[in-house]
Amino acid sequence: MTTALLLENIHATAADFLRSRGIDVMTAAGAMDEDELISAVTEHDVNLLGIRSKTQVTARVLEACPSLEAVGCFSIGTNQVDLGSAAQKGVAVFNAPYSNTRSVMELVISDIIALMRRVPEHTLSIRSHTWDKTAKKSHEVRGKTLGIVGYGNIGSQVSILAEALGMNVVFYDIEEKLALGNATRMNSMEELLRISDAVTLHIDGRASNAGIFGERYFSMMKQDAVFMNLSRGFIIDVQALYNHLKSGHLSGAAVDVFPTEPKATGDEFDTPLTEIANVILTPHVGGSTLEAQKAIGEFVSHKLYDYLVDGNTSLSVNMPNLNVSAVAGSGAGAGAGSAGAGGAVGAGAIGSGAIGATAHARLARIAHLHTNLPGILAKLNNVLSAKNLNIVAQSLATEGDLGYVITDVAGVLSEEDVQAVQDIPGTVRVHIL
Repeated sequence: MTTALLLENIHATAADFLRSRGIDVMTAAGAMDEDELISAVTEHDVNLLGIRSKTQVTARVLEACPSLEAVGCFSIGTNQVDLGSAAQKGVAVFNAPYSNTRSVMELVISDIIALMRRVPEHTLSIRSHTWDKTAKKSHEVRGKTLGIVGYGNIGSQVSILAEALGMNVVFYDIEEKLALGNATRMNSMEELLRISDAVTLHIDGRASNAGIFGERYFSMMKQDAVFMNLSRGFIIDVQALYNHLKSGHLSGAAVDVFPTEPKATGDEFDTPLTEIANVILTPHVGGSTLEAQKAIGEFVSHKLYDYLVDGNTSLSVNMPNLNVSAVAGSGAGAGAGSAGAGGAVGAGAIGSGAIGATAHARLARIAHLHTNLPGILAKLNNVLSAKNLNIVAQSLATEGDLGYVITDVAGVLSEEDVQAVQDIPGTVRVHIL
């Protein structure tokens, strides 16, 4: 039976869906460190792993866990997984690039309004039993300039809503992006920072972005501007932000992500930013609405299942993308009884495989991940021909150093047939469905 392990309070809809497909699902509320994760995966022969942002799937974890077939990041980012090592081990990685966009966008907009109206500071005064009714340093957002750093899925949607509120929107991105509405692209970060009354970061988690927003960029921001980071904690220098807030250069900030975060809800946490009055601090909840978490749970769990049963790598972040829904017409694998009947074949391991049934013939699906070298497809077909296995349908995708081919063959695959495919030079992993 296929086993899944879901960590970090992933929405119950994910476990419910996988269980409904015959998969044995274990869940845990918190994150796991390397040793804990290796122990859990190896002890239970886990095939599917679901994580959010805290659990790190490192090269060491992947090396120690040969049963692992796919990792689902129930989040936007995937920087918590060593994608290169996962690809080399034939472990597909999926995420949810769009499911919590609306939730993050709404929090960004609410933070901008609250900071410009100095809501955190006024709230603190009331909690301190002081009545401080004043309009000093409070502003409408209408007519102010919002600078968006990173104009991807979330940044571009923030742009639309901010403009609807009457803000002037400028953005900067290292990639060429189409401006939405009346937003204006800036030629440099410096140009954006000099004119923005509010700056919000929506930068991805690539390693080169570590500490990218520090003293240099904070010093370029306008006097009394506000700053938001709801993207990645490690991209800003928290001490530099603290210094510019403490000095009065910046009038406020909203921070939802931090360089180092606790593994579980209820753990102790501290940051120097708690000393500043007009600051909004939230515990990495930008995408944590019930609507978003349910959507993420549904999306990623379906991706994991589609890969397990059909070999579908569509939207995988580390594999050649192949949508195999139409490869065999009526769909090999769709008729396989229980999920997990198929087997992933790594070095030295053979899975018996499940055979899907169609109206015309009994089909077996071979998912073959290999190094992207000339002639491997021909070698695969030669092996199948030598075994008298007739190819019904076939589809190939390559990306970088990897190639991925799905082949539907008529008949029953023996262990000898599977071993012959496994022995093809350049094979990374074989998945029999």
